[in-house]
Amino acid sequence: MERSLTMEVVRVTEAAAIASAKWMGRGLKDEADEAATAAMRALFDTIPMHGTVVIGEGEMDEAPMLYIGEELGLRNGGPHVDIAVDPLEGTNIVAKGTNGAMTVLAIADSGNLLNAPDMYMDKLAVGPEAAGKVDINNSVTENLHAVAKAKNKNISDVVAVLLDRPRHQKIVDEIRAAGARIKFIQDGDVSAAINTAFDETGIDIMFGMGGAPEGVISAVALKCLGGDFQAKLVPEDDAQLERCVKMGIDVSKVLYLEDLVKGDDAIFAATAVTDSELLKGVQYKGAYCLTNSLVMRAKTGTVRFIEGRHNIDKKPRYDK
Repeated sequence: MERSLTMEVVRVTEAAAIASAKWMGRGLKDEADEAATAAMRALFDTIPMHGTVVIGEGEMDEAPMLYIGEELGLRNGGPHVDIAVDPLEGTNIVAKGTNGAMTVLAIADSGNLLNAPDMYMDKLAVGPEAAGKVDINNSVTENLHAVAKAKNKNISDVVAVLLDRPRHQKIVDEIRAAGARIKFIQDGDVSAAINTAFDETGIDIMFGMGGAPEGVISAVALKCLGGDFQAKLVPEDDAQLERCVKMGIDVSKVLYLEDLVKGDDAIFAATAVTDSELLKGVQYKGAYCLTNSLVMRAKTGTVRFIEGRHNIDKKPRYDK
């Protein structure tokens, strides 16, 4: 995979973030998502690659753009790549004007990203220090103690992050019984997974169930960062189970990092729409706006924080 794609894909997340940030706090999550999706779709077709969405907005009949199987890029002889995409992670966050929304994507050589339906996924994420020390088949308590030992912390100093959902009550009870601490998030578990790899965020481990596209994207990010990500797909009905079977996926098996993103190379890009622990959201400054992005490559381990200054009058609009 060509390294020049690293900077090309961050242009995609920047455009989507700028488009969706206009909807911050306006209570219109669908409009924010549509703005991000349209901008992302338009920018993809300026990149010299032949990309295929392997996990994204759903099936063709459910999503007009960035659906599973859609082909993206100039398709003029560039590299063939798989794409996992979430045009706006945190639509509710943007609608409410709270922290943690971002536009995210991941790419890898063709055939290297998990091709799966847009469904629920049970997830476990840790940073580099605890990589190889946790197992999704172990209990929550066992994994908390493994992280505490790996990071030379008391169990009372370990912070677990998870979505604030009724379905996670059993996990919450076990974390509290173990004596660890909890940070709840309302939406956006890609940023939560990434935060496990940065000490300054104060997050040590992520548990819980969320979307499969976000899971694959998180796996790419943690591969770039030297962390670990494990998952299990959770079909909600027979239709989802049948879809997995048709795609050759055994839902009874644990999906380890190498199952989610094969090979030694992959690229992750994200641009903040609203503020988060790692990145400042889009800021409008009259004639221009500022963006803050994170872009990483697994093959080299390079992690870049990029601040972009964009002339608004010269930027194309995607809502025409």
